[in-house]
Amino acid sequence: MATEYFFSHRHILGIDHLSVDDIDHILNTAESFKEISARPIKKVPTLRGNTIINLFFEPSTRTKLSFEVAAKRMSADTFGISASTSSATKGETLIDTARNIAAMHPDIIIIRHSFSGSPHLLSRHVNAAVINAGDGTHEHPSQGLLDMLTVREHKGRLDGLKIAIIGDILHSRVAHSDILGFSRMGSEVFVYGPATLIPMDLDTLGATVCSSLQEVVEDADVVMTLRIQKERQDDPLIPSFREYALQYGVTRQVASWAKPDALIMHPGPINRGIELMPDVADGPRSVILEQVTNGVAVRMALLYLVMGNS
Repeated sequence: MATEYFFSHRHILGIDHLSVDDIDHILNTAESFKEISARPIKKVPTLRGNTIINLFFEPSTRTKLSFEVAAKRMSADTFGISASTSSATKGETLIDTARNIAAMHPDIIIIRHSFSGSPHLLSRHVNAAVINAGDGTHEHPSQGLLDMLTVREHKGRLDGLKIAIIGDILHSRVAHSDILGFSRMGSEVFVYGPATLIPMDLDTLGATVCSSLQEVVEDADVVMTLRIQKERQDDPLIPSFREYALQYGVTRQVASWAKPDALIMHPGPINRGIELMPDVADGPRSVILEQVTNGVAVRMALLYLVMGNS
């Protein structure tokens, strides 16, 4: 007799603390929510009466809007705070901001912050559930989960796949969450990029560093490119974008080294013509817009589950 599964996590702070069963349950729950977004009336009463705060201290299009759409489709009351309109501009600390928000009794706080560990700090000072929407260069768990959902939908599995990740690994919280998630689910993750943008401890996360673009892409089931994160570099770590595109950009020729049915992925925003050429980004193997669609479903699942709904 199968044991009933119970999702026990109050907060979603990273992929690192999620088990294989947790990830499977989140992805299965997200799949069940995808149907809601295809209805003529895209709303269910699942989280009616719950209050959700979007606390974004960094610019965001996809993640912020995706969480807002997810919450509204489940009938939650949502409110947004950005860095420019918060009291942080007057010198208020994150803890004081959190305590003041907590005094209004929200049910969930979704936070994006430039400092790694900010969601963990927040979770120790509020009673609300906390979901990490990206913290510094640490993690972006919901992006990692939607990437896994997208791959699983196309490949039917996650175990035994070769995942190639190319670009600014050092500053990419998406790369960290994807490496942790895909390797935990049985995929092999290979990375490549400028030596200045490859961290030293990737093997501890479960990734193999390759020495050439062909090595990382060859026979890959998934080819994911990452944006050069200029905003996180005090000093330029690459000579120029033109040189980067020549050495690390994924062209149609580069994509041909992967398996014929390999998926082309990117977490966005894309610097077209630099990390990914337009004809590849818009080509038949690209699932970039499907990632965006799946982002809403995954975030609906996370909101649902942290409220104690297993």
